[in-house]
Amino acid sequence: MNNKLQPKSRNPQWINSAIRKIEADYQRSADTHLIKLDIACLAGIDIYLKDESTHPTGSLKHRLARSLFLYALCNGWINEDTTIIESSSGSTAVSEAYFARLLGLPFIAIVPRKTACKKIEQIKFYGGRAHFVDSPNAIYEESRRLAKDLNGHYMDQFTFAERATDWRGNNNIANSIFEQMQLEAHPIPTWIVMSPGTGGTSATIGRYIRYQMHDTKLCVVDPENSVFHTYFKTRDIHLTGTAGSRIEGIGRPRVEPSFIPDVIDEMRTIPDAASVATVHWLEKLLGRKAGASTGTNLFGVLQLLSEMKARGETGSIVTLLCDSGERYLDTYFNAEWVQENIGDLSPYLAQLAAFEQTGTL
Repeated sequence: MNNKLQPKSRNPQWINSAIRKIEADYQRSADTHLIKLDIACLAGIDIYLKDESTHPTGSLKHRLARSLFLYALCNGWINEDTTIIESSSGSTAVSEAYFARLLGLPFIAIVPRKTACKKIEQIKFYGGRAHFVDSPNAIYEESRRLAKDLNGHYMDQFTFAERATDWRGNNNIANSIFEQMQLEAHPIPTWIVMSPGTGGTSATIGRYIRYQMHDTKLCVVDPENSVFHTYFKTRDIHLTGTAGSRIEGIGRPRVEPSFIPDVIDEMRTIPDAASVATVHWLEKLLGRKAGASTGTNLFGVLQLLSEMKARGETGSIVTLLCDSGERYLDTYFNAEWVQENIGDLSPYLAQLAAFEQTGTL
C-alpha cells in the first residue's frame, strides 16, 4: 500500500545510506528505563513502568517510527525524493518527522484538529507539517489522497505497525522488558498491561510472550469511545465509532488492521476520568508528569493488583509510561480543560488515595 502514482527508479546507494543513518541513530540511543514503583502498603506484588518517554522523540512511538521507516525502505517504498505522509493523533507523527528529517525527506502529518498543541510544535520542530482534519475518521482517506496527489508514500501505521516490528526478539520492547526484569524478585511478570493505539505494540508483546513460552498474560486496556474492547468480545470487524478518544494516542473509532485480538488474554475499558486522575496521582510518586494513556495503563495495573492480592497471589506487573505529561499542560494538566472535557476526577483521586493505604482499589 504505497499509494504512488507511478513507480520511481530506485537509488540503491541512497537506500543503503538511509538505512545506515537509522541504524547509527539507534546505536547512539540507550535503552529506556524500567522504573519500580515503591508503594509502602504493597507486599509481594511489584509494579514496574517501562519509561518510553526517554526516547529521543519522547514517546513509545519512536520505536514504531524507526521500524516503519526501515520496513518501507527495505520494501522499496521510499526513495530520496519521497514525501512521507502519516495519519496520527500526534506522537507517531512527531517520531516520523524526526526520522524524515534524518533522511532529508519532506513529512506531512494528517492529524485531528484537537491534537495537543505541544505535539504540533514538535512536528514542526523536526521540519514536518501538520495537515488538520475535523473528524478522527477522516485521517485515513485524507492521507491516501495526499499521497496520491503528491506521489508520496503513506506510511499507514494502523496497517503496518504489527508487521514492521520483529516480535521474536531483535531488541523489541518485549525483549527489553524481560531482559531488564531478570534480577527482580519476580522476573517473569504475571501480567503486562498496555493500551492500544495501532495495536502494533500489543501484537508484538503478545507474540513475544508466546514465542518465548512465558507464563505472562497480556491485559490490554482501552479508553472510552474506542471500538477495540467491543471488537475483542464480538469480533465484529465492521465496528465504528462516531467520537474520537479523549485519551490521546490510544483508542480508535474503527478496528485497525494492526490490532490482533488473539494474542490478548484479557481486555478492560478504563473510564477516562480514572486515566486522568491516575496520572495526577502518579506525579506525586514520580515527581514528574506522564500522558493520560499512562494513566489508562496504570489504573488497569492497579485493578489487576487488587484482584491478585484478594486471591493471595504474589508476582510482578509491568506496564508502559508512554510519553511525558509536558505535552499536555494545556489539557490533562489544566483543571479548567479537564472539568470541561473529562469531568470530575475527585471520586477516582479518593480511590487512589485509599489504595495507597490499603493496596486495594
